[in-house]
Amino acid sequence: MKLQKIVDILNELSPFELQADWDNSGLMVGTLNEEVTDIYVGLDVDLELLNSINENSALIVHHPIIFKGLKQLDFTKHPSNLIQKAIQKNISIIAMHTNYDITHLNRYVLSEVLGFEVKECEEHLCYFDVDMPFNEFAKKISKILNLPYIKTVTSHDYIKTAALCTGSGASLLGELKADCLLTGDIKYHEALEAQENGISLIEIGHYESEVHFGASLKRELQNYGLSAIIANSKNPFTYIG
Repeated sequence: MKLQKIVDILNELSPFELQADWDNSGLMVGTLNEEVTDIYVGLDVDLELLNSINENSALIVHHPIIFKGLKQLDFTKHPSNLIQKAIQKNISIIAMHTNYDITHLNRYVLSEVLGFEVKECEEHLCYFDVDMPFNEFAKKISKILNLPYIKTVTSHDYIKTAALCTGSGASLLGELKADCLLTGDIKYHEALEAQENGISLIEIGHYESEVHFGASLKRELQNYGLSAIIANSKNPFTYIG
């Protein structure tokens, strides 16, 4: 299959034009007329993954390996080392980031992973009903995601409604129309903002909230007759108890 066909299918599935202004979703490495033998899907690109997958493959990841303009290609440093390895093995790399968050990933994590019904979606925020005490709700989320610990901002004893944004979504606090926000990365000053504005927060981990990208995309690609292999994505963090 030509890489062009894969890119066209991905664009139909989740249009690249939906990505945020600061994002860099789309083709990172490769040539559209290249013949692809295997398709891999996963959260990130790393050297171990590139060494393990077959040559002449397409690797579709959530996080782009190129965000800012590269002033040099030093193959001893990230991400140039990954680009070099991909070129050596003729591996094409495509990113499906904020566009896929909007169209699929938030909904998938909320319904298929956390088990809540999607009530409404507004851009990067998926709303749902909770109706349980905050501590009980937080513990439930922690157990489902197998979190080693959980960080919260408790502004409500009881949660009626909540919203989910996988990855880093605390910057959306000003748009939130719910009692509580679940998201991956929460900075100290964002926590203060939430506390002052009476919003509860549950930090669910960036990796833990987005590692389901591969399973989600594989299922969607099957609807187009494409078979994909889920690539193992590793959490860069380790937790010491």
